[in-house]
Amino acid sequence: MTAMRIRPSARLLVLNRKRQLLLFRFEFRSGPLAGNIFWATPGGEVDPGESFEMAACRELREETGLAIDHPGPEIAQRTSTFRLPSGEMIEADDHFFIVEVDDLQVSNAEWTELERDILDTHRWWSATDLRAADEQVWPEDLADMLTGAGAWDRSGATD
Repeated sequence: MTAMRIRPSARLLVLNRKRQLLLFRFEFRSGPLAGNIFWATPGGEVDPGESFEMAACRELREETGLAIDHPGPEIAQRTSTFRLPSGEMIEADDHFFIVEVDDLQVSNAEWTELERDILDTHRWWSATDLRAADEQVWPEDLADMLTGAGAWDRSGATD
């Protein structure tokens, strides 16, 4: 049996001045993931020759329109197995970076055709909203990750 490809990626935990987190809603209408719907952070695969930090900056610009020179601190790393839209099963090596913004109007000007097909909408989530979410959010421990990093307090008092 062939080993799964390891896919390094940078994920962005974009927080506004109200300490709300930016998440995108992914809805797959066709292909191997048809019917899957979930919320997740901006981010994506590290290109050959890129560091995780460089990928974080590129992905943030491509997915939100915000250009930065350096991401904030890396606060977590997670590995998981999942299926890509192509159907390929991979082992994800995700590194999470906090990016703080005053305000951000998300731009889709640099989205790929696939992103235009699957990124349904975006939303700013408070800690309380995220902990009470009735839709799937990935990663599942996102609120705990932000609390552990000191970005959110344990009471959810970021609203």
